Amino acid sequence: MSNSAHSTPTPDANDRLKTQRALRNALGHFATGVTVITARPSAQEGLVGLTVNSFSSVSMDPALVLWSISNKSPNLAAFDLGSQHVIHILADTQKDLAYQFSNPKVDKFADVDYALNEDFQAPVIAGCAARFYCETDRVFQGGDHSIILARVLRFDTAAHAPLLFVKGSMLATENFAPV
Repeated sequence: MSNSAHSTPTPDANDRLKTQRALRNALGHFATGVTVITARPSAQEGLVGLTVNSFSSVSMDPALVLWSISNKSPNLAAFDLGSQHVIHILADTQKDLAYQFSNPKVDKFADVDYALNEDFQAPVIAGCAARFYCETDRVFQGGDHSIILARVLRFDTAAHAPLLFVKGSMLATENFAPV
């Protein structure tokens, strides 16, 4: 008999994993937009960017949005109370950006058309359908994620069709007809 570094999950653990996968698949029926969120905690720390589809409007007055980030993310501290960040709603031509910013093993800003503005601390990516310039208002714990409630300081939009994520795939919306 040899000792193995890997153990076989107990039936209870297997059931839990199956249930989590089934829940994820069920939630995948809800189409969402695709965002890239950027921040620049400090000049010494460099740029932060991640792909997020857990984004929602909360309030018009005051202007508030929310999104969530894994508690295991090495980028979590970049979104502490009062930190500035930009939420970019990706255009349907920016699928590659969504994949690039979701990969922890690549230079997320390599070959990305972005600007650093003097009046805002976060990188601003070109070509998006919309952008929200935000400041973290509150951070709530929600299971294995932190929920970032952000105050929208300003925003801009462009005439680009948005990118959608549904059932594990990204979809262009330009040719979809309204129902």
